[in-house]
Amino acid sequence: MPPTPSMEDYIERIYALIEEKGYARVSDLAENLDVHPSSVTKMIQKLDKGKYLIYEKYRGFVLTPSGKKLGKRLVYRHELLEGFLKVIGVDEENIFEDVEGIEHHLSWNAIDRIGDLLQYFEEDPSRVAHLQEIQRKNEEQEEQS
Repeated sequence: MPPTPSMEDYIERIYALIEEKGYARVSDLAENLDVHPSSVTKMIQKLDKGKYLIYEKYRGFVLTPSGKKLGKRLVYRHELLEGFLKVIGVDEENIFEDVEGIEHHLSWNAIDRIGDLLQYFEEDPSRVAHLQEIQRKNEEQEEQS
């Protein structure tokens, strides 16, 4: 069964926590995702049934190889979109919420194309400077209207 956006959020967080701390606990996920531990337990059981992780009651859980692969890809998607929004000049305080709002609605093909575009900008900083100049001119025109 393909993961739902909610399942993806959990897998992404689990993967990131394991990378960061070496493990992920129900309490860590509840805190990170701002949900009740009982909600985390229910989702962990769904992810276990979906073969994304192995869950043993009272002992914890580990990602399966397919769960790790998906988690790594989901973290990449999130970081890529953050980088893209920064490059195109989205205000820093909006980036996390914007990424959360769009990441589940883009195809992997769109994500790959955004990656290509981000690479294009990163390969030559003058491209970013040129984009910023265009944005400044557009803002000035808007203020004059």
